[in-house]
Amino acid sequence: MPMIDVTIPEGALKPAAEARLIKELGDILIGHEGFDPASKVAQSVTVVFLHRPAAVYVAGEPSPSPRYRIVPTVPEGQYTEASRAALVKDVTAAVVRADGGSYEDVAPQVWVFPTEIPDGQWGSRGVIRLLPDIQAFIAGEHERKVGEERLARRRRVKALELLGGAIDAARRGVD
Repeated sequence: MPMIDVTIPEGALKPAAEARLIKELGDILIGHEGFDPASKVAQSVTVVFLHRPAAVYVAGEPSPSPRYRIVPTVPEGQYTEASRAALVKDVTAAVVRADGGSYEDVAPQVWVFPTEIPDGQWGSRGVIRLLPDIQAFIAGEHERKVGEERLARRRRVKALELLGGAIDAARRGVD
């Protein structure tokens, strides 16, 4: 059940290019979650919110070029470090294609913030949706275990990061 917040200044893209980009962003996110982008179920729960800022400023001045901000949001456990990096790369490339400029000119104007919502905090249709439930809904009941494994993997990674930070702080004598 991916959600994507896309911020594109009015007129930054031609309407056809923007429509292609919005579709491509959804497909990219579905693919990086491990689902088939052609899946009608995955498509039906992929929502893109398009935001139009009144203005974009850089160093207190109106930006001379468009700035793009894409915030893909998924339930906890959907990303690994590798998939997060690949997602940022693919989203940036899609924006560059839509913009029509060179990678060197457009990529510095693109920000991508992959975001995970902690399990137990993703709500839809009036109830909390856990990752294994979402996985089963999109890919079929036989895939529920994949959601359980992804969530367990993510929690192991987070625990190891926390433990590593605590050990480093203890070695330095930092309170």
